[in-house]
Amino acid sequence: MKDEKVKVLVVEDEESIRRFITLNLSAAGYLVEHTASGEEALKMLKIFDPQVVVLDLMLPGISGLEVCQKIRETMQETFVIMLTAKGQDTDKILGLELGADDYMVKPFNPLELIARVKAILRRGLRYKEPREIYNCRELRLNITANKLFKNKQEIELTPIEFALLKIFMENPGRALKREEMLNTVWGDDYFGDTKTLDVHIRRLREKIEDNPSQPEYIKTVWGSGYRWQQDS
Repeated sequence: MKDEKVKVLVVEDEESIRRFITLNLSAAGYLVEHTASGEEALKMLKIFDPQVVVLDLMLPGISGLEVCQKIRETMQETFVIMLTAKGQDTDKILGLELGADDYMVKPFNPLELIARVKAILRRGLRYKEPREIYNCRELRLNITANKLFKNKQEIELTPIEFALLKIFMENPGRALKREEMLNTVWGDDYFGDTKTLDVHIRRLREKIEDNPSQPEYIKTVWGSGYRWQQDS
């Protein structure tokens, strides 16, 4: 995340609070989008693909609790910080049970919110539960069985290809550096050329892409590495 801005979606129906949060998060270096409704938030989640959602529970129409539930059903790696008013203890507990990662009670200091966002990103990996299945469009990766299926047809992968695909599907939308991927798959003591990685990526593309020369899943990040495109 050092190479690109962390994306934060602010969902708050009170305009003054929404603008206040957006301005402070933007000033802190985050890439921020905002909306006033749960319905719009669900659309923006797919388009914007944020790492963090700052979510007010009391929204008109689709509630913040419903939005939180949808996030947990479809975006396991996205962190949710709930915003609640004093006296909303029941909703706060329910929100945490639905999968929110943290909460703040309004009114609050913007510096505290920024600190919460930093903390949740910093310790986030410790709270992620291991997953057995990763799905992306027509692909289905079964970690336990060490198998990949495309349109229900099994695709044979080498152990290196499987490890690379697992890294990609664990980090959708993130620009992964070549050195980072080499260290993860081959080990920190690997001194080979990064071209080794590029060859394996090319072979993996040949197996999963409809047109490897115009890949839809594994995108090249010029001068850096690769990025997994979760949505078409």
